[in-house]
Amino acid sequence: MTKQAALGTLRFFEAAARLGSFVQAAAELHVTHGAVSRQIRLLETSLGTPLFERRNRGVFLLPAGAQLRDAVQQAFERLDAALEAVRQPVRQGPLVVSCEPTIAMKWLIPRLGDFYQRHPEVPLHLFASGGPVAFQRDAVDVALRRNDFLWDAGLHVEKVCDEWIAPVCAPALLGQGRLDLSAQRLLHTASRPAAWAHWRAAVKDADADGGGQGDSQTYEHFYLSLQAACAGLGVAIGSVFMAREDLDSGRLVAPFGFRRDGSGYFLLSPLPFDGDARRTTLLRWLREQMGQALPAP
Repeated sequence: MTKQAALGTLRFFEAAARLGSFVQAAAELHVTHGAVSRQIRLLETSLGTPLFERRNRGVFLLPAGAQLRDAVQQAFERLDAALEAVRQPVRQGPLVVSCEPTIAMKWLIPRLGDFYQRHPEVPLHLFASGGPVAFQRDAVDVALRRNDFLWDAGLHVEKVCDEWIAPVCAPALLGQGRLDLSAQRLLHTASRPAAWAHWRAAVKDADADGGGQGDSQTYEHFYLSLQAACAGLGVAIGSVFMAREDLDSGRLVAPFGFRRDGSGYFLLSPLPFDGDARRTTLLRWLREQMGQALPAP
């Protein structure tokens, strides 16, 4: 018997010895009962000794069969371990992350260097988009979203942090350290038209109550209204995350401070986070980084 034939025959023997049945071994190996019986007889003939006692109600290992079973099982376990050790890991593509454009431009991209340095095993691909997510159509793995729309109840959702907003403007607009909103052009954003109303509902500062009576200008995206505010064209409502870089650089100031607006940021996924190291790694990092960007208590 050749080595290749012997290895194949031992597969039949191991299944029959483990299951104690030629019939069950045949079902497991997807062959006929007769095929298993023939392979076992071929092995017994080659070894010159019977391995099973055949009875009407089943087959039972003889001492030689038990000795061979133990050796074969150990050999197969070592073979499986060796195959696993040399098997090349399946290469995964980048984790595709959908993110609202202004958050991506003004907050996420400037911090990606930190993520790549700490987690080089998790390449990311950014997909700029807001609102509902077409995970399958756009091949998106996870989406960072604010809860300003109804998402599919079947999605797996993890909260990252609360949203904080405030009026922001160029320092030159401050008069003696204060900002009179009634005398300023208010900058609105089409993608979040109720932002000023949400801020007024959250604020209790009397100096801010008169806002919105003067001129106004609407921009399509937050990054445009924030850029206009940096240029001194008026006062914009800004998320602390969207405005963080400009606040840290001194291009913008937030004279009334930031307030929670009742919404928050969430990471959405069509697949569970548990058991997926890439998704959980990104989630932990987002929570850490967004926590660092929040206003001081």
